[in-house]
Amino acid sequence: MTDNGTAHTTGIGTRHELAQVNIGRLTAPLDSEQLRDFAEGLDPVNAVADASDGFVWRLKGDTGDATDVRIFGDAWLLVNMSVWRDTNALTAFMYQGQHRELLARRREFFERLDEAMTALWWVPAGHRPTVEEAEERLVHLRRCGPTPYAFNLRTAFPAGNADPEPEPELDLDLEPELELEPGSVSRSAS
Repeated sequence: MTDNGTAHTTGIGTRHELAQVNIGRLTAPLDSEQLRDFAEGLDPVNAVADASDGFVWRLKGDTGDATDVRIFGDAWLLVNMSVWRDTNALTAFMYQGQHRELLARRREFFERLDEAMTALWWVPAGHRPTVEEAEERLVHLRRCGPTPYAFNLRTAFPAGNADPEPEPELDLDLEPELELEPGSVSRSAS
């Protein structure tokens, strides 16, 4: 396990690192001609990530990358999960070199989906997130939007307490609306 990053320390003295997960639904089998450029780019991009300032850890399966790891039980979903020193280190890697080139071509390799496919969250230094934890964070982000528990780069939160937040309360007023005669007052108009 590579550990070449440093963790952030919060005001209360707890050290944190930034976990990230991103998933994508393949447009074709990974060994297809359509995905050849993507597949051939995995090892070089992972090598750059591993050597990047602020990189701490990445998920690896039996193949040395995560292409054999499944998320949400879906064989067509690829998962990438890593831990970084902070959001600056992650974005510095994301928008440079071959990763940037492959990112610009993502629609060739992955279907366009309307739901959140990337989630970030703070973990205690040394914690290595599981696929199940990543699923939970993605589902939370999809249901609740960005919160300290699961967020995105556009709406990031500082390191600190990231306990699950309660689901937003739904207005479940199940009483039927009463038909009122003109001039009458409803019960809820108080």
